[in-house]
Amino acid sequence: MAERNIVAEIVARRMSDIESRGYCFGFNVPEKRNRPIVPFMQEKGVILEIKRASPSKGPIAPELDSAETARTYAANGASAISCLTEENYFRGSLGDLMNVCAAVDGISVLRKDFLVDEEEVDVSYRCGADAVLLISGILGKEKLVSMAGRCASLGIRALVEVRSDDDAEKALEASRRFPDTVVFGVNSRNLKDFSIDLMVPAMLKGRLGGRVIFESGITTPEAAAKVGSMGFSGILLGEFAARNPETAGGFVRAFRESHESPCGRKLVGFAPMIAGRRDGPLVKVCGLTRTEDVELADSLGADMVGFIFASGYARNACGERFARIVPTLGGIRAKKVAVITDCFSPEAREAVELASSGTIDFIQLHGIRYGDVPEYIREVPHYFAVTESCGDMEGASRELASKGEPRFLQDCRSRNYFDDGHLWMAGGLDADNVADAVARFRPELVDVSGGIESGIPGIKDEAKMRKFFEEIRRR
Repeated sequence: MAERNIVAEIVARRMSDIESRGYCFGFNVPEKRNRPIVPFMQEKGVILEIKRASPSKGPIAPELDSAETARTYAANGASAISCLTEENYFRGSLGDLMNVCAAVDGISVLRKDFLVDEEEVDVSYRCGADAVLLISGILGKEKLVSMAGRCASLGIRALVEVRSDDDAEKALEASRRFPDTVVFGVNSRNLKDFSIDLMVPAMLKGRLGGRVIFESGITTPEAAAKVGSMGFSGILLGEFAARNPETAGGFVRAFRESHESPCGRKLVGFAPMIAGRRDGPLVKVCGLTRTEDVELADSLGADMVGFIFASGYARNACGERFARIVPTLGGIRAKKVAVITDCFSPEAREAVELASSGTIDFIQLHGIRYGDVPEYIREVPHYFAVTESCGDMEGASRELASKGEPRFLQDCRSRNYFDDGHLWMAGGLDADNVADAVARFRPELVDVSGGIESGIPGIKDEAKMRKFFEEIRRR
């Protein structure tokens, strides 16, 4: 049975409704616009969304009063208000759009829908919208450019939403033609199945350049701040704003007060490596203590090489061991990772200095809970590793996802992983079991350490390492 494609269903229903009811869907839309145009998202800010329901969550705020909600959003600092007008799956309407536009002055309003024709841009303009959503994935290049051109002729803007390289190519063409009209947005939600991947906007941000809006998937103020640290110029907050309009101000403040950080820039820079993988998972070789092992791992195609920075561990590379390795690192393609287990240890402070100087690309916070990380470490490039010592593996993983952490490692020998669709897995992997583990879990990244050693911790076995990579490629 073919997988359900929800966006295709929505568009098909829309085309049928337009044929039977017209572009105004039975609403009495003014012949002329009676509201001044308010510039859409010219500065960093948050778009709060009026949303009654969704295909993935069902009813969200079915009794929502669109005008009153808009006024509440305005009071909570919204830079713009998004109004869903799709009727069949999201329970919105053009009536909502006109009510919102009449309720707020000085705040731009976005019509969010699955628009398919230039006439719908005209209707949106007459209703009072200052911008419309154009979804690149459902429009051909010529149609997208033409609809953006209609926005330009009317003096409103187009939030062009992308989620793939093909989408981005079309959006960039529209932007080249109408640079003052097009605003880029990247949706972390896959409209085909409504799954979320917080790394997707980072994957496309560099290609789009300039100002980019991060759409969907933000559920906490901490996540909003994380998006800000990656340099996005705006976020669109849907479900969580609609359920609790009066609490939206916390998200607005968190995002506005955030700033682009070294950690955020490094995540954006790393994202294309994830997007570019083709023949199986990324590979991290960890617990390295010798130059020759680092060079071998890199030559075999390791994507990350890891060094333990923790006293009491036989594989601890901190100090003289690492000093001997440093001269080699400039010629290593793989990303360099320092693994710490205690944020306040001398080893952790050394790792932070190495990350700050660029010698190390990331710090792996191994078995450390989100709330236990001091601010000085949050600023440097890092990611978390959930271990069984954290207690509830699924609970710890869900917490990290809710805080906006786009990727984290799960180190679990019992293989009781939390499957979030883009698993980074560790725990007892070796050349004899990695092929089966990859086939079973389809991970995005695998992490190996002791499984490619022959007895002395930190000393890698060349034959075992080579076989490990052969097994990864075989699958």
